[in-house]
Amino acid sequence: MKKIIVIGGGAAGIMAAIRAEESGASVTLFEKMPQVGRKLRITGKGRCNLTNSADVGEVVKNIPGNGKFLFSALKNFTPADTVNFFESLGVVTKVERGGRVFPASDDAKEVIDALLRRMAILGVEVKTNAPVTDILAENKKIVGVIVGGKKFSADAVILATGGASYPATGSAGDGFEFARRLGHTVTTILPALVPLETEEDFVKDVQGLSLRNVRVKLLADGKKIAEQFGEMLFTHFGVSGPIILTLSRQAAQLLAAGRFVELEINLKPALTPEQLDARLLRDFAKFKGKIVKNALIELLPAKLIPPVLDLSYLPEDKRVDEITAIERRRLLDILRGVPLTITRTRPLSEAIVTAGGVSVKEIDPRTMQSKLITGLYIVGEVADIDGFTGGFNLQAAWATGNAAGTFAAT
Repeated sequence: MKKIIVIGGGAAGIMAAIRAEESGASVTLFEKMPQVGRKLRITGKGRCNLTNSADVGEVVKNIPGNGKFLFSALKNFTPADTVNFFESLGVVTKVERGGRVFPASDDAKEVIDALLRRMAILGVEVKTNAPVTDILAENKKIVGVIVGGKKFSADAVILATGGASYPATGSAGDGFEFARRLGHTVTTILPALVPLETEEDFVKDVQGLSLRNVRVKLLADGKKIAEQFGEMLFTHFGVSGPIILTLSRQAAQLLAAGRFVELEINLKPALTPEQLDARLLRDFAKFKGKIVKNALIELLPAKLIPPVLDLSYLPEDKRVDEITAIERRRLLDILRGVPLTITRTRPLSEAIVTAGGVSVKEIDPRTMQSKLITGLYIVGEVADIDGFTGGFNLQAAWATGNAAGTFAAT
């Protein structure tokens, strides 16, 4: 019987342990924290966004960090397979906006309890408060690990320590160092799905304001790089919210490359410039004799009016019937492109996922086995894999864990 050691008790590690034990191996899972699944507990704001109902091709598109590398693993463990797996464990699921799949209970604890029960039934040995300090290989082949100064022999090791985001959950980048010691290339580590900090101070005045149905462009050195439509949020340091998180990976890469990074927020993307100008004229006619600050109350959230007027070089107390065509044009331009200068991302510790990791060129995409070290399997966020929000990162974890566990055991 093969002896397999899994390092890390997150989504990918737990799935790998279950699949390896189901395939006839003897599995020991080492977790350095007091309990497994700590990051799972906070995913989806504690509701656990298990996967996405999209097909494999769509999942790949939503994993900008080497999604194509995952095609084989995802074909062998699709989002539908994830749903079936959890329902076989007694976790009833539901599908919400954007194809996001959650447990019907809206409780991540139910998911973790189901996984723990399955490991217990199978006989997976789970050791918590047990940090691995070294992975041992001889002649480019895995022989075991060191835990607490003691050697544990193994025929295979599945490295599932996560990335470097949310270090309080145990993901502190340990796996990157293990991989480096064994000769692997680790690409640049950057935060992804992370809020962005801005140079502009007005964000503090509008913090807490959420905007829906806006279009945000990401620019580098004045050139459009990407754009997203949806919901965003102003914070005391800058911007956050779904579409900002989606753009943040590219923003982090551009900042790391020394580019000048900006955002432009189109507050009224459903209207053409001509339609928006007509709307302004109607509002100005309606509020004739009023100051412009009060004339925009039906067009914009009250908090946002002062910074929009400031950016348009329009005094708040100027009467609407005194506004010139040139001034109205400036206001129109700002409504269609509120500019924000991005100075940095929030720290890696605040990122939902880590961009970068062990180079996928050095991993077999079918089995997740290292191409450099026989018996070493690299899964989940340790590899250079990261996706957008919506269940795509967890689907990648389940799929890579499934592949590694199955092949390591056979």
